[in-house]
Amino acid sequence: MRGCLVLENGQKFYGQLLMDEPAVGEVVFNTGMTGYEETFTDPSYAGQIITMTYPLIGNYGTLKDIQQADRPYAAGFILSELCDRPSNWQNEGTLASFIMTHRIPCLYGVDTRAITRAIRSHGVMKGVIVPEHMADADVQSLLATPLETLLVKQVTPKSVRKMGDGRFHVAVMDFGAKANILKSLVKNDCRLTVFPAYTKAEEVLAVNPDGIFLSNGPGDPQDLPEVIAEVKKLIGKKPIFGICLGHQLLGLSVGAKSRKLAFGHRGANHPVKDVKTGRVYITSQNHGYVIDEATLPSDAIVTHVNLHDNTLEGFAYPKYNFFCVQYHPEASPGPTDNLYLFEQFVSMMEGK
Repeated sequence: MRGCLVLENGQKFYGQLLMDEPAVGEVVFNTGMTGYEETFTDPSYAGQIITMTYPLIGNYGTLKDIQQADRPYAAGFILSELCDRPSNWQNEGTLASFIMTHRIPCLYGVDTRAITRAIRSHGVMKGVIVPEHMADADVQSLLATPLETLLVKQVTPKSVRKMGDGRFHVAVMDFGAKANILKSLVKNDCRLTVFPAYTKAEEVLAVNPDGIFLSNGPGDPQDLPEVIAEVKKLIGKKPIFGICLGHQLLGLSVGAKSRKLAFGHRGANHPVKDVKTGRVYITSQNHGYVIDEATLPSDAIVTHVNLHDNTLEGFAYPKYNFFCVQYHPEASPGPTDNLYLFEQFVSMMEGK
């Protein structure tokens, strides 16, 4: 079936639909050449329509073990070429079957680079994936649908769970944590108590953890005032490590400000500089908001900056015994360059 992506500025892009179900979401693009299954199952994409800039997607099939959540939370997928004959010794099925099983609207056979150029020129915007024959009035009605803002509620677990049996007890605030983050903590001799996003600080501290981890997650950090209030109570009580949304929440909790990027950082090839050593790391990223470096407290220390646009990628606050990064060290595009951050967290819990 023929379908169409309609952006809120009126631009249209045509292709083929896997299913005739419409999708409404914020249209973003990801520049990764591999890792499409990890991208599609990353909870941080909740509510978004993901455009993959790399032209061939699905060529190595799917594998359940590399999925980052129990299901995709994205609103839709847009692809140039959808491979229907994957080749990989670990392949468990085609990407098309995976997408249809989870009933995620997908438009393929599209000029995804033209969509990317539109987003780069005008910024991320709302869009809809619809059948080509849908009446204009119905399309406009979909475009007028308000986007969900409390996305963390969609992806956070409903109850407390345990993982691992390591030496260090880590309390995880799960705002939509990727599976690889939790696995990386476990690999670094940690045992985890994973809490839902809206858990009270008193309940987290009651398990007497050696450290606290604040995970990635979707949406605008300013939409989470209740969470920020609890994070403020945790700061200074235990060593804390934050990634992505966790980084932003720590920034807001110490009085800094966040702002939205024009089209965000999404992909596996973003250069980030370690301010102290001058070393450049190739990083995986997925975020549309950043902490404004100029608004950080004077005694916070900037540790990492993005070499594409000089935005803040990490800071530490020795006074309160925490550090955080905006990018995803567990995704390993280096492939192991950034795993030292988990070791740094363990060292903090050891009191080093």
